[in-house]
This record gives sequence, C-alpha cells and structure tokens, in this order.
Amino acid sequence: MRFDYFFRRAKESGIEDAEVFVTSSTSLSFSLFHSEIDQFSMNDSVSVLARGIVNGKFGAASCDVWNKEKADYLIAEILRNAAVIENDDPQFIFEGSPRYRKAGLDSTGLANVSIEEKKAKLFALEAAIRDYDERISEVESVSYREVSSSTTLVNSKGLRLTQKGGYYYYYGSAVAKSGQQVKTGGELFLDNDFSRFNPAELAKQVAENALSKLGGEACESKTYTAVLSPEVVSMLLSSYIQSADAEEIQKKSSLFMGKLDDKVASSKVTVEDRPLEKTVFARSFDDEGVATFNKPIIRAGKLKTYLYNLTTAHKDGTVSTGNASRGLGKIGVEPVCLFMKPGKMTQEELFQKVGTGVYITEITGLHAGMNRQSGNFSLQSGGFLIKDGKKDRPLDMITVSGNLMKLFMDIREVGCDVRLFPSAVSCPSVIVKRLKVAGK
Repeated sequence: MRFDYFFRRAKESGIEDAEVFVTSSTSLSFSLFHSEIDQFSMNDSVSVLARGIVNGKFGAASCDVWNKEKADYLIAEILRNAAVIENDDPQFIFEGSPRYRKAGLDSTGLANVSIEEKKAKLFALEAAIRDYDERISEVESVSYREVSSSTTLVNSKGLRLTQKGGYYYYYGSAVAKSGQQVKTGGELFLDNDFSRFNPAELAKQVAENALSKLGGEACESKTYTAVLSPEVVSMLLSSYIQSADAEEIQKKSSLFMGKLDDKVASSKVTVEDRPLEKTVFARSFDDEGVATFNKPIIRAGKLKTYLYNLTTAHKDGTVSTGNASRGLGKIGVEPVCLFMKPGKMTQEELFQKVGTGVYITEITGLHAGMNRQSGNFSLQSGGFLIKDGKKDRPLDMITVSGNLMKLFMDIREVGCDVRLFPSAVSCPSVIVKRLKVAGK
C-alpha cells in the first residue's frame, strides 16, 4: 500500500502528525455435524485505523479499504473527531525505537497443506471422539479455523513497520450420558505447525473432559486446600495482571497501587510478559510502534513493573513498556503473552502434597463475579475432590469465592504441567492454601 497521498493531504488539512495502522488477514474455517460439512468459509479482510493530532488533540477514524477516496474520508473524520475531544492527556505519534527484534513464527506452511488434508483431520477427530466410549452420546461440534495476518504501521515521522503472524486450531466438544445425567466437555488445539496436530490425542482430551464430569455432585461447604488447573489459573491470572495497567494505577483503581517492588503474590510466583517468545502471539512492536521486549511483571512474588503505553509513561516520567493495545481512537494497555514460571512437581505430585482437598478445573461468570477494584470474586465452578492424595469423584454445582490478591499470596506450590491458552497465557497448575467452596 502507498500512503504518500494520505500524509500529504493530512498535513495540508492542519493535522500536525498522523498515523495509519493496517491489518490484513486471510481466514479459512469449516465445521462438521454428523460427518457432514455444515459450515465453510474463506475470507480476506482489511482493517484501516488512522489517527492524527490536531491542536494537541487526537482524532481517529477507520475503514475497511484503502484508496484515495477513503484517505480523504479518514482525514475528514480525524478533523471532526479531534474537534470534539475533551481529553487533555498528552498524545504522541512515535518516531521509532532504536532497535526492533524479530518475533513470531512463520505460518506460511499452512498454505502448503491442502484443504482436503485439513478436512481429513477433522473427520478423523470426529470419528475418534464418537468411538472413544459408549457413553459418548453425541459429538456436539468439531471445527477447524486458520488465520494468516499482516500488520503495518506507518506514520508521518517516517516510521514504517510490518509484522506477520498466523495460527490454526482444531476444536471438539462431546456429550457424555450416563442414566439421566448428561455432561458436555470440549478441548482446543492451537498451533502454527500443522504437523503437530494429532486427532486421536485431541479426541481423548475431549471425551475424557466430558466423561470425567459424570456422577458429579456438590461437596460440603467449607474452606479447602485446592489445586487449580492450568485453565483456571490462566483465567485468574489474566484478571490479576490487569492491575498492572499504569492507567488503572493513575486512576487509583488498581489492586497494585503503590505496590511497586512490594510483595503482591507468593514467592513461588513469577510472571513475565514475553512478546518475543516463539508462540503464535509473538510480536516485535506494539500498537504505537514501540519495540516489544520480554519483561518480568512479578518476580518471586514482588511486583517489578507497571505496563505502559506512551501516554501513561509520559505521565509517570518513564518510558513505554511496549504494551500499547489499540481500540478505535483509544490506546490501552495489554500484556502480549503472559508466562507463569513453572515449578518441578507434576499434577499428581501436587495432589499427593494436598492429601485432602479439591481440584478446581473450571470457573464461569468471571466478568459478573469478579470485582476488579476490590479483587473479590464468587464464581460458579466444577472439579473434583482430592482424597488420599489422588483425584477422586467429580464435583458439580459448587461456587468458589475469595480475593484475588489473597489467592495469589496463598499459592503454596507451582506445578510443571504448563499449557498455552488462546487467551495468550502460559501457566501450570498451582496449590492454593485456602479456598472457600460453597456446595451443600
């Protein structure tokens, strides 16, 4: 794409500095129901976000195609939006970092795998789930999706950056039935190397997830020592690390306010943001064009940094951490990919260490059941009892409650069963000393 016309017209229109952020993507997706393709789509899409500074105010606009007419439209919208902005925060168009490190993995190999081969693996997944156990009454859904994307940032200060990425996933869900009880379970495999996918392995995970819930009932209401599964840890950790957003600190609405270099978690807990790790989430620059870098957020329980974009960094007299995340008009902050440092104990060894307790494998209602300002939560949950150091009967219709800060301070042990989730969180199971469970 050429951008000369846009920047020339922007300058002529009184826009002091301007920026264009273009994301183009190609996607393929299909799904099966009862061994027949019930959905198939191939799409190419382009998203253009433009910003400009007018009299110290940012205006923003977007469109889904790039040409001269759209360039004129974007300029007019920037001018119109800037005229009504009341926010006095300083605004920046970034001139560029001294160095950008290569990040990400090549996903172009997906294009060399035929659609028929991708379909064949999906049929194999469905068959393997259906045939896994006679109690599997229905293969509820199996689906495939792949995305290849390219992001380009160009601005009036001469900065031009491009990065590419891509991934694919297979997903399956099954219905298990025993007597009158019916349970559903699902699992997802996410990667960018097609050779790593094994339909039989994912089918086993899907079926076992559903089957393991059969026979579940509530446990006695009390405080338990708990093992939290990697999936549960990933969801709670994502919510917890939102407190490291410097804007929330500046608004005095964060759990981490005034706690830099203080203990905010157990000494067993180390959490890093790793945008340069070789995952499908890797990226070399953030949404303002600042170079990304790997950084500890919490090290051995102590808070080591807040996460900044250019505006919040300027307010605190520091530099951006390369965590700017773009919405229409507003630049927020997000970690790129969170990594919780694993320990050495297997999940079975965690159960042995707990002896008697609960194993929480799922939580729901995080948005409604979590108070971000106080950290208090009450969430519908499921899992298993732990008895004599082993996973015992399934639990159903239970609620776990507590406080995020206290929960992370109460982590007694960290396992080695690391999983990477689509939420861009890599983490293992953990033992929590005390967790309130409401059952019967």
